[in-house]
Amino acid sequence: MTSFLNDVLNDLNDSDLSNLTFIMPSKRAGVFLKHEISNYSSGPLFSPEIYSIEEFVENLSQLKPISNIELLFEFYSTYKALTPIDSQDNFETFSKWAQILLQDFNEIDRYQIAEDDIFDYLSAIQEINHWSLDNNPTKLVSNYLAFWKKLKNYYNHLTKELLSKGMGYQGLIYREAVENIQNYMDSHASKKHLFIGFNALNTSEEIIMQELLQNNMADIYWDIDETFYKNQNHDAGFFARKHITNWKFYKNNEFKWLSNNYKKQKDIYVIGVPKNVGQSKHISTILKTIQNYDVSLNKTAIVLGEESLLAPILNSIPKSITALNITMGLPLKSIPLTNLFQNLFLIHKSSSKSFYYKDVINILSHTYIAPLLQREDKNDLYVIKNAITENNLIYLTKSKLTVIAPQYSGLFELLFDNWDDNIDKALDHCQTLILKIKESLNTDKKKHVLALEYLFHLNTLFNELETLNSKYGYLTGTASLYLVFNELLSLEKLDFKGEPLSGLQIMGMLESRTLDFETVIISSVNEGILPAGKTQNSFIPFDVKLDNELPTYKEKDAIYAYHFYRLIQRAKKVYILYNTEVDTFSSGEKSRFIAQMELEGIHDIKHEIVVPKVPLVENKPIEIGKTSDIINTLQSYAAQGFSPSSLTNYIRNPIDFYLQKILKIKEQDDVEETIASNTLGTVIHNTLEDFYKPFVGQQITSDDLQNMKHSVDNTVEIHFQKLYKEGDIKAGKNLIIFEIAKRYISNFLDLELTDLKNGNTIEILAVEAENKIQLDILELDFPVFLKGTVDRVDKRNGIVRIIDYKSGRVDKNKVEIIDWQDITTDYDKYSKSFQVLSYALMMDISKNFSEPVEAGIISFKNLNSGFLKFAKKDRSGAYAKKIEFIDESILNDFYSELKKLIIEICNPEIPFLEKEIK
Repeated sequence: MTSFLNDVLNDLNDSDLSNLTFIMPSKRAGVFLKHEISNYSSGPLFSPEIYSIEEFVENLSQLKPISNIELLFEFYSTYKALTPIDSQDNFETFSKWAQILLQDFNEIDRYQIAEDDIFDYLSAIQEINHWSLDNNPTKLVSNYLAFWKKLKNYYNHLTKELLSKGMGYQGLIYREAVENIQNYMDSHASKKHLFIGFNALNTSEEIIMQELLQNNMADIYWDIDETFYKNQNHDAGFFARKHITNWKFYKNNEFKWLSNNYKKQKDIYVIGVPKNVGQSKHISTILKTIQNYDVSLNKTAIVLGEESLLAPILNSIPKSITALNITMGLPLKSIPLTNLFQNLFLIHKSSSKSFYYKDVINILSHTYIAPLLQREDKNDLYVIKNAITENNLIYLTKSKLTVIAPQYSGLFELLFDNWDDNIDKALDHCQTLILKIKESLNTDKKKHVLALEYLFHLNTLFNELETLNSKYGYLTGTASLYLVFNELLSLEKLDFKGEPLSGLQIMGMLESRTLDFETVIISSVNEGILPAGKTQNSFIPFDVKLDNELPTYKEKDAIYAYHFYRLIQRAKKVYILYNTEVDTFSSGEKSRFIAQMELEGIHDIKHEIVVPKVPLVENKPIEIGKTSDIINTLQSYAAQGFSPSSLTNYIRNPIDFYLQKILKIKEQDDVEETIASNTLGTVIHNTLEDFYKPFVGQQITSDDLQNMKHSVDNTVEIHFQKLYKEGDIKAGKNLIIFEIAKRYISNFLDLELTDLKNGNTIEILAVEAENKIQLDILELDFPVFLKGTVDRVDKRNGIVRIIDYKSGRVDKNKVEIIDWQDITTDYDKYSKSFQVLSYALMMDISKNFSEPVEAGIISFKNLNSGFLKFAKKDRSGAYAKKIEFIDESILNDFYSELKKLIIEICNPEIPFLEKEIK
């Protein structure tokens, strides 16, 4: 393969290269030109002057480029100087529209548009759009029209201020360069300039080039294939056809050059891959294939359609690739350290002194903060997390964290001391934190070399923020500081260092200008990315742009088309990847460039859709056999006593029983932001225990219940504080749940009062009674116990009631049973019946009541139904006979089913088998 740069040097065979001045589209192109010159020359020579077009134009203009962020501050100075104080936006609001306007200023200058014409035109359009028969328009309309009238004043004032300081944004530099071209030619009359590899040019560039060409001070080499040039509908040749037609130079001079490389034999693969990560992984596979015939990959390039693909690509590069050159910078916003400071800004945007616990844990758990909490072989991050969970701390302050871990008070001061909306304090904390992290990383510099580079760049960024704030003073608080910080993050990049001329090349589309590779891999060739489509980020309407010959999406599409096809025209192997996934960021539609290549019919394009290999996993229920160790654990548990809840847990799903009772795996504790249902239930149980325990062995009276009612608020609050600890019950959902708990208990006491007023008597026999009985199971050769705590046992009108409280809703049909075998198989229907019968069995064996016994549930969400008694029905339906008293027959039948269940649990031949939970 002969490269374009090599062809140019061959054409200059008789020229003295040392006396030439080369102007390239980019600095990178200049590096490759130097390399080609060193290979081309047979003897020593002085290196010629090589400039990028931006460097050359800066040289012509004699202006120093101003950074985008400083330009924004300068423009705000102009805005404040020309806008009445009562109409001024603050810096935050201003920056949201000012950057778009600055882009328009840039385009106007680069394309040499007369400012009077375009700004007067825009103002007139807005007046027509907002015309009104009312001679007194609203203030909003008046301000809007005044804004458009001031655009010319903004532009002129900003231009004047920048020129007085010897600075300029890109467009202003171009405009000044055009103004100075004659002076430059007069002082450099003997110089010969070569413009190499250009395509789309703005008006300023065209004027400069044509002036030098017309005065025989320059020559120009284009890189366009005749396939694209001769096809009038092909966008890749759009600008070349335009230049040949419009430039006077080409009326008497030949066009260099039209090459004929695109039609040569090529292997082109179009590959659809889901998601960006999928593309990265498949590119890794392609690279391994290429290495089979080109180990060094010196003639291979990966061209990224999306810059965001850089990180996943770097993480997917095969380890066999030792030489790698990245021409793209990694945006600072992509590095992990940036996320730490963004989180800090977010929690300090308001002046609150307390912080949400998840935000605190997120910051303390950050990759660069967690090591600061390390003490020898112990990390105190877990101590802090546990303290937050145990005390249910939803909001934390610096002082609270210091109490938990006083040895880190200095770190907590840096992270969580209130910034007081003070910019200097915010910057000082951020810079001090960087130094603290740097100090911890310095213990092993070789291991943390990349992290230290991150710190250096972020420290430079904060220094720039400090300089800008001290110079201009437009940042009014941490919110505006955060806005500028994010703006800088998107502009600043972490540059990679490498050998630019060897190994695999990874680059963006613009970095590929004038460069040629034998194998090219192009990613993200999707519609909306290549090309970008009809995006309009400008105050200048589309028709005004057309009238003033400013670039629109049509020209931008042509630029993308040229770069895409130029990459392919000299390549031998081309891999074109596109994202097949339809999501928020991608349509899943391959680019029109691919469709165009197919319609051309010049190359045999091979299509492929790559999908990840997803193994077919059969969804079998988990089955765990009972080993001797498991049986031993079961015997120990049986000796301690099965509880009704553990047995119903087994009925629901044996695997849950195995995890909780055999493996002793508990649910992870977490901060309870909203009061959980089990916490509410515990508060109700504990409150009723406090109320009724003093009356065990006594009949309760209406006065007793009235006294209880007076204590509801205080008692419920005490128990919430014990369980919910430092969680807030004074606002939001928690306040509602707190009030619900009080209402539940008050309504229950009212129910009891009504019962007494109707002539009934209630004697309290037991409250929260703990029971443990041994079960006589001959089939098992080890002792088995049943244990549990009964919420309440009372005697109402001579009938003993065994009562289980439920804070949730329970209906009557949940405590009635027809077939006994269902009680140990159907959890949803009969778990409540199983529980109350277990309590009744324990109470019968331990107390041996002589009175009739009933067992049932009081549901606080269904209090109107009163005491829901267990009942055995002979059949389903409305006319079924019910047995509601717990007699010997009922207990024997239940005991029989209970023994079968425990025998199954302890049977080594029956595994724990997972059930499908509905």
